[in-house]
Amino acid sequence: MGDERRTADGAARPVVLDAMGGDHGPAETVAGALKARREHGVPVVLAGRAEEIDRELRRHGAVGRVDVLHADEVVPMTETGAGAAARPGTSLMAGCELARRAGAAFVSAGSTGAVVTAAVRTFGRREGVLRPALAVALPTPAGSTVLIDAGGTADPTAEMLAQFAVLGAMYARNVLGVPDPSVGLLSIGSEGGKGNRLTRDAGRLLPAMPVRFHGNVEGHDVLAGTVDVVVTDGFTGNVVLKNIEGCVRTTLGLVARAGIAEPGRLDEVGRLYTADTHGGAALLGLTGTVVVAHGSSASAAIARACRVASDLAAGQDVVSGHLAAGTVT
Repeated sequence: MGDERRTADGAARPVVLDAMGGDHGPAETVAGALKARREHGVPVVLAGRAEEIDRELRRHGAVGRVDVLHADEVVPMTETGAGAAARPGTSLMAGCELARRAGAAFVSAGSTGAVVTAAVRTFGRREGVLRPALAVALPTPAGSTVLIDAGGTADPTAEMLAQFAVLGAMYARNVLGVPDPSVGLLSIGSEGGKGNRLTRDAGRLLPAMPVRFHGNVEGHDVLAGTVDVVVTDGFTGNVVLKNIEGCVRTTLGLVARAGIAEPGRLDEVGRLYTADTHGGAALLGLTGTVVVAHGSSASAAIARACRVASDLAAGQDVVSGHLAAGTVT
């Protein structure tokens, strides 16, 4: 995703940021918004409690440089879903509504369940989409692998999993530039028919989908580049994602302690798997562009999420377009 994804006059696509979302709130989101504008040229509107946002803007000497949409209420990080969409005065819902009206992208580091619920309620699903899914591009030795679903739907049906494969393949093709992406179904064995009932049922549907289905893949295949897209349910996908992040930190820490590699080089590898680099997960299948950042995101990760959202907004029709060809019957 590069600077070519701009509006007709060359400007970056605007982003509405939930300033109250995440573990750190305005202390990091405001700094991230300023960094997104300064380093990536992305214009950001901050949605949240104006007094708290202005206090952070003053701290950075940036009063008046970022537009602010005041919203009194905050969706707690413990919110899991439907309650988020029932309170229109929150920074999450107000931000989503503004992004929809303005044709802008939306970013939040708030509770994933709450963000997904609010985004579906506000933007709506694309025609033919059963349920949106979170996609994250993970670095591999050969490039990147898309993990989908990374936490959007914990208990999908087999039909939803099959459609996630289509969304993931579209993302790999149109965002990552993979001409003919291969798709693997995450399971406990590479042989067909292995796995739980959900995986077995999805495995029977996937050969008929408009994707190049590789078959089952296992946990060790996710970062090996075995396939371009790894499909799983949101519960498993989120566990896989956080396990990867933890394993990378632990492994690099052990290597550093052993003194067998330069610390600077280890840091370079570690950064490949941090939110500062991948910027969060794209929520695919909606009529608008939404990026869900990690709850613990610091300013660099927030800035990166805004850049990713801006780039995706410019190409969102090819990522989340009509899925008639991917409808499961």
